[in-house]
Amino acid sequence: MMSRESVVSASALVKTFGDVRALRGVGFEVGTGEVVGFLGPNGAGKSTAIRILAGFLGADSGTAKICGIDVALDPVSAKQHLGYLPESNPLYTEMRVQDFLQFAAGARGLSGGVARAAIDQAVERTGLASVWGRLIGECSKGFRQRVGLAQALLHEPDLLILDEPTNGLDPLQVVEIRELVRELGREKTVLLTSHVLSEVEALAGRVVLLHQGEKVADGSLAELTTQAGVMPVQVSAICDGASLAAACTEAGAETIRELPNHADGASSWLCEWSVSSIGAAQTQAHAVRALTDAGLTLIEFSPQNATLESLFRTLSRPSSVEVSS
Repeated sequence: MMSRESVVSASALVKTFGDVRALRGVGFEVGTGEVVGFLGPNGAGKSTAIRILAGFLGADSGTAKICGIDVALDPVSAKQHLGYLPESNPLYTEMRVQDFLQFAAGARGLSGGVARAAIDQAVERTGLASVWGRLIGECSKGFRQRVGLAQALLHEPDLLILDEPTNGLDPLQVVEIRELVRELGREKTVLLTSHVLSEVEALAGRVVLLHQGEKVADGSLAELTTQAGVMPVQVSAICDGASLAAACTEAGAETIRELPNHADGASSWLCEWSVSSIGAAQTQAHAVRALTDAGLTLIEFSPQNATLESLFRTLSRPSSVEVSS
């Protein structure tokens, strides 16, 4: 699934740790200007794949390329195109922000006026001016994440790999970092991992999903919705919650989650039906008929947009297949 020039190209990646096969022939591509969510449950292999792309691990077999450069064969040249914010965001907390960025610029081979201009631009992009002279260890975690992003941007990379960029932040810091990532995504190609599915839903135009070391899905949210065949529906009826839950389950709902009750005392549930076999319209008609046959007085049966969380659950099942490659 690529129509644009590839910034990331991974092919048949295999990596084994003892008896654990972390990657089982994973391959995917990321095109210029894409923001791609890279997802998977714990142990799926996504961190291993990212570390191979970033040059921190070697693959047992397969290839990983950044801007056409093989990471294993020419790691220095490949890393010149890469800005990387690891989940742990390792920083020298005893250094001041300005000293750390100057150090990072030097490590990237920047010096003199070029380094100063790069630092100034990174500071402006990431909003670090207010903590410019502060020790990194005295900065809030939100500002430390900004420092990590600033160092990743100094050399104007083509690709940003952001591993859990909002992990551990408070709600206000999450909003700030998310907006910063959104702005960067207008200029850069971004590969983003996150356990916060709503975050990926808000930022990424495409999702690559790993499960047990294999790629099980690769496509836009619209494509994944079609592939997963999931129809979330808000169901409300004048009855007690237990009766509505039982009726929805009997009508074929695969998952149910209670919602706040209506003002008139009706019960409400968010239910998911599979539509892969008979289609959305037929599934909806079947569910409504089954609920009314059960004696419920329905006041709402409203299909909702599928969330990334529901797609994640469905597409992580062993029977899942990828949308495209």
